[in-house]
Amino acid sequence: MIRKIRTDDDPVLRVVARTVKEVNDVTRRTLDDMLETMRHAKGIGLAAPQIGLLHRIIVADIGEGEVELINPVIHFREGEAVAEEGCLSLPGLRVPVRRATRIGVSGLNRLGEPVDLTFENLMARVIQHEVDHLDGTLIKDHQEIKVMVSE
Repeated sequence: MIRKIRTDDDPVLRVVARTVKEVNDVTRRTLDDMLETMRHAKGIGLAAPQIGLLHRIIVADIGEGEVELINPVIHFREGEAVAEEGCLSLPGLRVPVRRATRIGVSGLNRLGEPVDLTFENLMARVIQHEVDHLDGTLIKDHQEIKVMVSE
């Protein structure tokens, strides 16, 4: 089922999502809905708060296969690169964001089994972006504010 993607003015995007206590059929339906919604919107990542659910669930697909993570925790970050990012919740906005180029993430899969994964480059960036959503952080929070003084 395609869900409505919440946009910038929605307060749910600023709330820290809750840990998923039990992975069950409702969790798996949520993952399915998130993947369908992400694809429909032509995105490459989506976090549960973006569809109004305050659960620590993310999905991603950069064309190399689906990634589904429940209660993701980034346990290491290596390297650094700045690249422009967009967001389904902030249509039209592109922001240069500094991210790690390689990360290690632990969490649960759709069966509730523990997983420990390593991601690099674009997928590392997408996972970091989606984990930010779980903590109520948006890409515009990474913007450097530049003040222009006119004479």
